[in-house]
Amino acid sequence: MAALRLLSGSVEIAAALIMLKLNQVDKALAVNSGLALVGPTILILTTAVGLTGMAQDLSWGKLGWIGCGVAFLLIGILKN
Repeated sequence: MAALRLLSGSVEIAAALIMLKLNQVDKALAVNSGLALVGPTILILTTAVGLTGMAQDLSWGKLGWIGCGVAFLLIGILKN
């Protein structure tokens, strides 16, 4: 999970440096739009890794509640 977060942070920093180099608002907005795919993807992957590691310790009911929470987060993030 930590490695995925480090990857995500590195992508964010690289995007910021690219935006500074481009020095144009329209191009920076395009780079920022590309980052909109990185955040939810990393969220899903880190949650999946964490749940896989904890699956034997949790009941099916708790896993269902966690799944509902993740679904609500994704709906909130991705819904226009």
